[in-house]
This record gives sequence, structure tokens and C-alpha cells, in this order.
Amino acid sequence: MMVFPLIVLCILAIPLSVFFTNALDTLSPSQTLTDNGQTLVSVGEHFELGFFSPWNSGNRYVGIWFKQVPLQTPIWVANRNNPITDSSGVLEITPTGNILITKSNQTNPIWYSNSSSPSATTSTVQLLDTGNLVVKSGNSWNYLWQSFDDPCDTLVPGMKLGWNLEAKKEWYMTSWKSLGDPAPGDYTYRLDPRGLPQVVLRQGSTVVYRSGPWDGVRFGGGPPLKENTVFSPIFVFNESYVYYSFQNIDDGIISRFVVNQSGQLDHMTWNPRLGEWNSIVALRGDTCDGYNLCGSYGLCNTNKQPICNCPDGFEPRQPLDWKRLTWTGGCVRTTEPNCSTPQGFMKVSGLKLPDTSNFLVNSGMSKVDCEAACLRNCSCMGYAKTDISGCVVWFGELLDIRMYNEGGQDLYIRMAASELGSKKKKPTAVIASVSVISGILVLGLISWFVIRKRIVQGRGAQRLGDATNQGQQNNGEENLELPLFDLATISTATNNFSIDNKIGEGGFGPVYRGQLSTGREIAVKRLSKTSGQGLKEFKNEVILISKLQHRNLVRLLGCCIHEEERMLVYEYMPNKSLDFLIFNQTRGTSLNWDKRFDIIVGIARGLLYLHRDSRLRIIHRDLKASNILLDGELNPKISDFGLARTFGGDQPEENTNRVIGTYGYMSPEYAIDGLFSVKSDVFSFGVLVLEIVSGKKNRGFYHPDHDLNLLGHAWKLWNEGKPMKLVDASMETPVPTLEVLRCIQMALLCVQQRPEDRPGMPSVLLMLDSENPTLLQPKQPGFYSERFMGDTDSSSTGRNPFTSNEVTITTLHGR
Repeated sequence: MMVFPLIVLCILAIPLSVFFTNALDTLSPSQTLTDNGQTLVSVGEHFELGFFSPWNSGNRYVGIWFKQVPLQTPIWVANRNNPITDSSGVLEITPTGNILITKSNQTNPIWYSNSSSPSATTSTVQLLDTGNLVVKSGNSWNYLWQSFDDPCDTLVPGMKLGWNLEAKKEWYMTSWKSLGDPAPGDYTYRLDPRGLPQVVLRQGSTVVYRSGPWDGVRFGGGPPLKENTVFSPIFVFNESYVYYSFQNIDDGIISRFVVNQSGQLDHMTWNPRLGEWNSIVALRGDTCDGYNLCGSYGLCNTNKQPICNCPDGFEPRQPLDWKRLTWTGGCVRTTEPNCSTPQGFMKVSGLKLPDTSNFLVNSGMSKVDCEAACLRNCSCMGYAKTDISGCVVWFGELLDIRMYNEGGQDLYIRMAASELGSKKKKPTAVIASVSVISGILVLGLISWFVIRKRIVQGRGAQRLGDATNQGQQNNGEENLELPLFDLATISTATNNFSIDNKIGEGGFGPVYRGQLSTGREIAVKRLSKTSGQGLKEFKNEVILISKLQHRNLVRLLGCCIHEEERMLVYEYMPNKSLDFLIFNQTRGTSLNWDKRFDIIVGIARGLLYLHRDSRLRIIHRDLKASNILLDGELNPKISDFGLARTFGGDQPEENTNRVIGTYGYMSPEYAIDGLFSVKSDVFSFGVLVLEIVSGKKNRGFYHPDHDLNLLGHAWKLWNEGKPMKLVDASMETPVPTLEVLRCIQMALLCVQQRPEDRPGMPSVLLMLDSENPTLLQPKQPGFYSERFMGDTDSSSTGRNPFTSNEVTITTLHGR
């Protein structure tokens, strides 16, 4: 009679156990979590823990991910060094209070936490709403172990990067090995607590990025993060702790800071409307973020060409290398200071302070005392007075200095008094005259815009040729009928420029997605009031693109001029830009070879139209993956004509003193000598083709066997007879070998060092359209060595060192 009730009780107990392991946030010693879909979910359903497989991998890991993000994004992995090859994994808590991962029916641990419980019977595992997995005894908040003490590649709000000085415990980040392998990769991101705290990214033992010291507000002393409505930084610096952390400003925001397998550092936020992660802060955002790029005493400034310069009173240590854009030798004083002769200090403002690897800090010194202390020590090469740390003095050569557009700190460099006295000063009268003339010109332009605006508002639209008459380069051309949108229309279309509508950010301002009252979707490029794109570039882009009509060029629908606001309205591209797809291993799988080949051909046809067939013959000068937009059918559209130049049929090339473009795509003759021609665009096209074939960026390309960039790697494989090894492994196989080889060979012809060796776009298109063309053997490419590498594309103009994308006219991501 007792058998039936016992059976019922057992049956009822089974779903009760499943309920505990699937729906709750806690695991007790009597429970297990197996790899059959069971998970722990935090009480607010913000995070989830369970077994998972990374992208393109069959291995199984225990990890924590965002519960409310459909795209599974792990923030922490337990057994990152020891994967399970099947679904036999089991997670449990042991009698000693350790989390243990094993395979079913085996006792050898796959992974275990190093915790020890004084009361084993009451120890439990709990997944908190912060994403922290903890082992605790009873209801105690004194955790016996927590996952936040052992970060992987990600920080979420509440996690720390730094040190518990009393316990000598460090919190640091380590990248994944690859997208499909969470094992520790090449990059570590750690806080250096010595003297002035700063964070340092290393590739192995080599420093590749340094933030600069904490200045009381941010690392590096650079400009503040603009329009940051996502997170608040937290920095603790006392005798017991030194660490960085952050909190989201709004509870509804989902954000994370990650160091990826390529060493890129991004603070990202989840956009539920677009269903993707958006980068709001990208460190290593421009060329000058590379560690010690300009060598000792060299000043890296993305607003200058070349970007490395020596301070007053200094000269390149190796002048010939300097002319070749190899700056690592740095600068030396023209007159070395001698303690037996008078000396002083030269003030340089707006800097990221030098690396604090050989320095002393005295928090109690005034600026006067700091200067005197440095002057007394012949080994002291410079000093700074900071709000948070007081007096900082440097011994030995000053390394890794960069300049900012705004913000930054003051550095005082030791100099011979004779050098300080011989610095040339500009006559005050000349400066005053230039200032007055500049002021008159600015006022004239403002008045001109105001008058034009009032005329335009009375008509509702205007001939843009009148509004931009000074920018016309095609004398005799008729005025252009181009719609002029009013600010209210644009504001309504973009939901008052809502951050949710923001789909990209470039050096000259953000790009927003919008919808007109007619239902038509648009992309609005809103030029920042402080952007580097002035009236000339704005007129240039409007006039040029409004005259161009081709299926492989983006279409300009109109513009908006309202007081200081200047906006361009384009057709909306639902598949965003080429770099959004091609450089992401997951999204790149949507581009098979046939589609990639069609994109290559489409770009070639667009360039041929610009160079030969359009009413204005045009050199684009900034052809790159982020400037290739993709429509609903993945047809390519060349965009961003702010840097474009027209040329006559009898002009083989032009020269400019203002080199503007994107390193990694610029031809050697343009980057070094300022010479540009249609062959400069051909070089950029060749780089782009190699990126499309390989799915890798030219700049930031990494290979364990050599230090070449993508061009050098392709050239090496070509000479070794192994060009097919360049092909993106994420593409469906097999690929048409002859067609792929033809594209690689054509691309190598396009990136040859000498412009006269490169084919023109008519020849390029003939190579692409012919079944069995006879192609020449390529010669050595230009810019194929490591010194032209970097992690992200960075414009040579470098208008804003803290922008999150490429610093050119715009980067129309996410259209």
C-alpha cells in the first residue's frame, strides 16, 4: 500500500529538481547542472549560466552570457583552457565549497574554483543580477569565491580592472584566442599601479597601447567622451585599492567593455532595435594610439603631416628614416643640456604624458618645488604637475607622447637655456593682422549663410549652385536643382536625432537613420559644429555627388543648412557598409564568393565612371571598406566624396600639401609626397580587393610567422606559389579557383609601388570581365611592411583623437 504513494512522490520530485536547476539562480550541494539545456538565470533575468559552444566550434564550455541579448555574448568562461568535446559535462558544488566541472561518470575535474567553505553543508552557488557567479555560505555576503575576481576578455558594470594592494590580488583582462576559442589569447589589458596609474595593453610581453595616466577625470588627460549617456567611469585610488570600474547610467542599458582577439578595445552597448552591438568608445582609435610610434621625444599629432614631429629644439635622430615615415628612432636635442651651463624648461601643452616607466612622484610638491627638484637632478629630463598625483618627474628619454585637439596636460621638457632663448617668436602685429582678417572672413561667411537661409526659406527649395557658388570647380556648369530640407523635417525624421537612430560616427560627425513623412527611409550625415569638415569640404561633397548618377554610387537626396547646422541627406542603405560584414567572421559568412565578386566588379565600375565616364572626372581619394555601402540586394555604392578632387583630361597627377585619407589605403606617392592621380584610387581599390578576398584588414593584420601587413602577406604567398591560402576561410567551399586567383593577381598589380606600373580602371574591369585574360606578373607592392600597420583605420587628418571610428569626412556605418 505504501509503494504507490512513494512512486507518486518520486515522480513529483523529478520535475521539482528540474525546476530548481532550470529556473532558479542558485545551485545547492544536492543539485547538478548538466549539458542538456539546463541553466541558472539571475533573479532579474539579466544573466544566464550554462553550457555553450562558441562560434564555429563544437567544443563545450561553461559560461555566463546576457540573458536579454539574442546574440549569445559570453562575458565569462570557466573552463576556457580545457573544453569538453561532447555534451557530457556536469557542474556541481562539492562538499568543500568548490564549483566543479566534470564529465558524467568521471571524477577527473575539467575545472574547479579555488574556494574553501568553512561550512560545507550550507555553501551554495548563485548567479547574481550583476553577472557575478559567487560561492557563499548560507546568507552571508562574504563570498568564498566569485567570478568577478577572475575576468576573461570582458568587463561589465561592477567588475574591476586593477589591484587589491593589501591582498596583492590583480584583476586583469585577457583576450580570447579566436572567435571560436576562448582560451587566453595574445593580448592582456592591465592597470599599472606604479606612481600614476595607467592601463596598458600588451601583445605577449610587448606594449602596444598605453592609456596615459589617470588625471582625476579620465585616463590620458584627453578630451572628454562626447555625448556619453551610457556609462559613468569609476576610479578608486588609495592605500588599499587602485582600480577602474564603471556603472551604467540607466538600468535599461546593456553595455560591456571588451578586449577582442585582435587587441581592439571597445566599450559597446546593445542596440535592441538594430539587434547588434554598437561601439561607443574605441580605444586605439587612431594611428597615434600605437605605443611610442614616434620614438623618444617624438610628438604624435594626427592633425599634422607627417603625424610625427620633433618639439622645438629637437631634430630627428635618423633624418633619412624620418623622411621614409619610419619614426621609431625618435628625436634628439639640437643642444644637449649640460649641468654646468644654464638650463630651463620648455612647456608643451595638450599632451598625453610620457610613459611612467622611469619616474618619481611626490604628491606634496608645488609646481615651483617640482621644477626646482628636476633642475637639481641632471638625470631629470622633464616634469609635470598633475591634480591627482602632484609632482611627476621623468628620468631618461621621454617615450610615447601624443598631442590632443582638446584637453591634454602640460609637460615641461628640460632644455639648454640657449635653446629657450633662441626660439623664434612671431611678430604680434602679424598675428593680430591675421586674426582680424580671419575674423572678417568668418563673419562674412556667417552673414552670407544667414542671407541665403532666409531666401531659401521663402522658396522652400533653392538652386544649390547659388548657395555654393564659391565651391564650383566646373566653370560654366548650370545650377543644380537639389532639395533643401528644413531642420524641423530632419529632426522629425530622425526622432530628434535620437541615439537609437544613430547608425554611425565619423570624424566629422554622426550619421542617423530617418524616415520622411512619405515613408522614405533616409540617412542623415550631421556635421559636427566642431568637426574638421569646413565649408569647402561640405560644398565639395554636395556639388560633386549631386552631379554623379551611377548605380554603384550613393545617391544624394538633398541637404539642410540651418544657422550652424549643415547636414547631407542620402538614400538609406539597409545592409550598412562593407566593413560591417567583411571583417566580422560571423557576418562575413553571408557573403559567398559570388557575392564578393559582384561587389568587386561593382566597385570597379563605379570607379571607372568617376575616372572616365562622369561629367566631372573625379579622383575619390578615400576609397575604403567603410565607404562602400550595400543596398538591399548587396549591390555596392561608393560613398563619401568630401575628399574627392576633379581633374582635367590633360592632368596626369596633382600635388597637395594637405594629405588627407586613410592609412592602409593611401598610395605611397600620396602619403609621402602628396602626389595623387587616378592611380592613387587604383592602389586603394587593390587593397580593398585583397580585404574582400581574405576577410582581413590591411592595417591591423596579424600573422604569427611574420610582421607583414595584408599586402605583404599576399605578396609573400604569391611568391611562394600559395595565393589560395589568402582566401577567407569563412566562405563556403569550394570557390572558383581561377576567378579567385585572377582577382588576387589583379589586386597585386593595383598595389604596386610605382604608379606607372599599376593598371587603369578600364584595364582592371577588362581583367575582371574576361574569362582568360593575359595578366602581367605583379611587382613588389608599396607599404607592405610592419611600420604601416595599425589596429584600426585612421585618417591622416585625425580631426578628433577620441572618435570611435575612422577620422575622415564620415563613416556611414549601419545604413
